[in-house]
Order: sequence, then C-alpha cells, then structure tokens
Amino acid sequence: MANVDEQGRPEPPFAGDEASTLLGFLDYQRATLEWKCSGLEADGLRATVAVSSMTLGGLLKHLAFIEDWWCARWLHGRDLQTVWTAADWDADPDWIWHTAGEESPERLRALWSESVSRSRSLVAEALADGGLERPAVRSWPDGNTPSLRWILVHLIEEYARHNGHADLLRESVDGQTGE
Repeated sequence: MANVDEQGRPEPPFAGDEASTLLGFLDYQRATLEWKCSGLEADGLRATVAVSSMTLGGLLKHLAFIEDWWCARWLHGRDLQTVWTAADWDADPDWIWHTAGEESPERLRALWSESVSRSRSLVAEALADGGLERPAVRSWPDGNTPSLRWILVHLIEEYARHNGHADLLRESVDGQTGE
C-alpha cells in the first residue's frame, strides 16, 4: 500500500523500479487534479480566471480525452470512447473546452474517472506485453513511434502542466491553496 499525503494522494515510491516510479508519479498527478476538483458544484467547475476560458470542468474533460487518446488510440490502436467520436470536431476544434460547462459535475467526474480506469488497464496490458519499451501501435507521419515510456512521461507532463492551471482556478473559486 502506497503512503498517502494529507489530501489522500498516493506518494510515488521512493525506491521503485522505473515502471512503478512512472506510474506512481502519474497517479500522484491524477490525484492532484481530483483533489483540485473535489467538492465543487457546477459553478465552481465552470469558474474562469482573468481572460482565460479554461475551467476545472474543462480540465477534467480534456484530461479524460488525453487519457483515451494516448492509451487507447495511440498505444493500442483502439477506438476512442463514443463521447469523443460523436463530437463534431470540424465545427468546433475546442469542443471539449466549450461543452464542459454543459455537463454536470457528476458526469465530468465520471467521464474522467472512467478514462483513467481504462488507461490503467491498457497500460497494464502494454507492460505485460513488452514493458516500457513497447512501441505504440500508431506512429507519426515521419515514422517515429513513441514507446510506452514516452507516453507515460507525456501523461505526467500533461497533468503537471494542467495541475498548475487547476491551482489558480481552485484558488479563485474558494481560496483553497496547496501544492
């Protein structure tokens, strides 16, 4: 059992192997987003800061998509969840951000949680089938293919970047601060 901090976030292992360390840091970043979005009703998840249109609800929806994009689509070549394929991306490339305010807090949290759960399963499957060196099924147009290791580091970076946004947004809603 991992140690947890005062916000209930699992601490990454201090002396784990590479996969455990990467997954530990990814889970810590996921738990940070969950903490920053916890306990808020719709108005709190729709709040913006300054001139930005970014919201905590938008972050939940965006990161749910990012989980599915990298772990299902890129890593395994599987279909995205219907919520993503049913969207009219041509009409609104920022559909995720613009529609998050129309979703209930429960729906946003469930969408994110389901995407994280699916990603954990898909990552475990990839670890069992080649480890961190396992290449993704998809490649960039130049032929380069990211490894599972690259995808995990990218997910950590994506969460860390957006958790900085979440800090500012949460503080603007109710003054809650912390890491």
